[in-house]
Parts: sequence; structure tokens; C-alpha cells
Amino acid sequence: MALASLLNNTGAAFLWPLTTMYMHNYLHETLTTAGVVMLFMSICMMTGNYLGGWLFDHWDQYRTAVMGVSISTLAIFALIFAHDWPWFAVLMMLNSFGDGINMTIVNSYGALVTDHSSRYVFNYIYMAFNVGVVIGTLAVGVLLPISVVLVFSVATAFYVLLTLVVILALNVRVSLPPKAKQPTGKERSMATHHRALVLIWLILLNFMTIHLSYSLWESVMAVHMTNMGIPFYAYSMLWTLNGLLIIVGQPLVNKLSPYVKLSNQIMVGILIFASSFLFLIVARNLWAFIIDFIILTIGEMTSFAGLPAWIAQLTDVNEAGHYQGLLNITISVGRAIGPLYGGFVIERGNYQELFISVFLMMTITLLFVFCAVLSWRRLKDNRNNNTQN
Repeated sequence: MALASLLNNTGAAFLWPLTTMYMHNYLHETLTTAGVVMLFMSICMMTGNYLGGWLFDHWDQYRTAVMGVSISTLAIFALIFAHDWPWFAVLMMLNSFGDGINMTIVNSYGALVTDHSSRYVFNYIYMAFNVGVVIGTLAVGVLLPISVVLVFSVATAFYVLLTLVVILALNVRVSLPPKAKQPTGKERSMATHHRALVLIWLILLNFMTIHLSYSLWESVMAVHMTNMGIPFYAYSMLWTLNGLLIIVGQPLVNKLSPYVKLSNQIMVGILIFASSFLFLIVARNLWAFIIDFIILTIGEMTSFAGLPAWIAQLTDVNEAGHYQGLLNITISVGRAIGPLYGGFVIERGNYQELFISVFLMMTITLLFVFCAVLSWRRLKDNRNNNTQN
């Protein structure tokens, strides 16, 4: 799963940094057109997230994985020969749909691993994800000035390797255990299930606000930093710094497992992540932005990798595809809304108001999650006490 995540995200990282720039500078389309295309790419990815999860649970795990990787690979291969308008937009949407399935499949299989804790599994999947992002974003900056065809060709090579991994390594049926029976009666079972669902949906809402905020770094922050006289290459190197910090730091985060509850670790990490946006209010030079991005990255690697594992702990394995798909959908929703929201607030206010507003979004929804966690723990403690009695 870690290798599949690495290959998928390396191939994808060749494409997402250049989408807007390629459409505007090479295909001579307007930024509005590029924004609409990216919105439809997000919608296609959300559709793939949901469909991949549903097919994983209700159809066939292996065939679903092969279908997703085949769609994304064929779309990128076709871009080598057809990258003019409107084929570029159509094929990028098709690739996003396939990648949506791929992302859900990786998380769904990860949730079924039994010989390691879900926390361990998803930490390494997330670390592999970031290795792929570092490789892809560095390579595309070197290859694009040579030829856009070369970019699509190398990206295709990574997707072909991903296809081989899926075909050769995932051709096995993972048997799902029967749903566990609750020993404390129907009413208590329903109460536990209801509390778990409330907690899951609040986690998803919080995760959406997090990615809405994170997407500002992929969109309006480039303009904000260059307006302050900071060169664009310095902005782009922040992403390399982000990936390298996660590669180095994620194994250290794994060592927290015996000492810190997963839910506590995630909530602290989200608070650190949110605080980085508050620090942006006073950031005025490159070093301030570097420090801020380090704070953001610490919060990211402390919380992001654990979220799929937390969802897996709260749900039955028979519903792994469904809930891991919903988790990926919230990422796509946040990334689709973020740039639009950022532009709207900046046009009617300023960057400081934007940073305060997203900080409040994340902290308020995190407070709801915290209250739901306390309620969930009280219910579990009462159930355990009654069982012992």
C-alpha cells in the first residue's frame, strides 16, 4: 500500500502543479477557465472517491483497484499525444476520476491490514505519499522547460509501475469478518453506533475546513508572497521543505504510538496546524514564512496520517471502503472550496481577515470534535463498567 501510494502520488505530482500554468501560458486559456476545469477535476475526484469505496465494499476489491488504476493510467498516456485544448481538460478530469478511486482503494486496503495497527499502517502510507510529492514536484520543474511531452511521458511511467503493483500484489481476496455483535443489548448498541457516527461526521467536517485552509497555500499564498517581493522559486521550495520534513519526521511520530492516544495526538496536531494560520497575520518576510510552514508541517504530520486510522478504529471493517471514501471526498471538497473562498474574502477584505476566518473555522469544528470525543469516551467507560459488573 505504501508503494502504491508513492507511485500514484509521484505521477499525480507531475500534473497538479502545472495545470493552471499550462492552461494559461501554453494553451492560452483564461484563469477563469482554468479555475472551472480544476473545479470539475475536484468533482470527478469526489465521484471516484465515492464510487471506489462503494465498489470496494459491495463488488470486488481487486477489480475495483484494477479499474481505477487503468482509468488514470490510460488518461495520462493519452496526454502524451493529445494535450491541446479541450483534450487536456477532458483527460485531466478522467485522470482525477481514476485517482479518486485509487486513493480510496489504498486507504481501504490499509484499513484491512491486521498484523500491524492502523496507526502504523497509515503513518507509512502518508509518508510514502509525501515522498511521491517531493519527487514529482521537483522533477516537473526540471522537465517542463525541456518538453511538456516529457512530463507526461515520465508521469505515465510511474502510473504504469503503479498498474503493475496493483495487478501483481493485490490479486488476493481479503475476507471481511462478520460484524461484531454488541454484548450489552440493542439500545446500548444503537447508542454507541449513533455516538460513533456523530463523531465521524464531526471529524470529516473538521477535516474539510483543514483542507479548505491548506488549499490557500496552493492558490492565494503564491500571490501574497510575491506581492511582498518574495520570489516564486522560494515559494515553490516551501513544498519541498514540507515533504522533506515529513519524510524525516513521520517515523518519529510513529514512536508516539505507545505513549499518546491517537485521538489526542490528532487533536493536538490540528491545533498546531491551525495556529500556523494565525502566525501568518504577522509574517512579512521569507524567514517568517519558512518558520510558519515548519509549524504547519509539524501539525500536518502529527494529525493527517492518523485521521484514516482513527476513522478505521471507529467503523466496522465491512464499511472500510465507504468511510475511507468519505474521508477522501472531504479532502476534495475542501480543496475545491478553498481557492474560491480565499478569492472572495480577499476581494472584499484582506489577507489578515482570511487567515483569522480559517483559523476560527478549524478551531471551532475541532472544539465540536473534542466534545464528541469526551462523550464517546464516557459512553465506552460506562459500557465497560456495566460489562464488568
